[in-house]
Amino acid sequence: MSAAVSRVVGYMPMPASFSHKETFLHGRPQHQRLDDFLIRHPPMSTAHRAKIFAPFDALRGFDFCIMSKEVQYTQRRELSDAEKEQLDHQLGVLRSLTYNGRAVRENHPAARVTYFEPCTDPENFAYGKGGQYKTITGFVSKVDILIRRSITIDGRDISLDTVSEIAII
Repeated sequence: MSAAVSRVVGYMPMPASFSHKETFLHGRPQHQRLDDFLIRHPPMSTAHRAKIFAPFDALRGFDFCIMSKEVQYTQRRELSDAEKEQLDHQLGVLRSLTYNGRAVRENHPAARVTYFEPCTDPENFAYGKGGQYKTITGFVSKVDILIRRSITIDGRDISLDTVSEIAII
């Protein structure tokens, strides 16, 4: 049997009846520097070759849809009277620190606000029923208690109706 096997092809021994034995034994083709074939087909870089076999997103947006379904939603909880009083006190303090532009520049008020954001995905079971609590920390530039009922943190307006906790930093 060892007479029938002459070389190894990949990880297997080459059978004696291998039809492309002579071609295989010649090895890889060697081209001249200015060979016509080499000019038309230059060697590919390893980085470019790796891109060919990289995975691609066949269903565009499918991963995002799957991730949006994994978000954990909760029911909005009602604040107790003590929590509402604490929230009103914190809003009053922030309002006194941000009553005009000059006060904002002098005081540089910062706060951490926890608020409830309802589910906006109509395909989700929590749409209209649940949401999630989010926390934002940053520079408070405006507190509007009377007209818009909002607090502006780092340029983002948050409705006071959704705020559950404020911590002044």
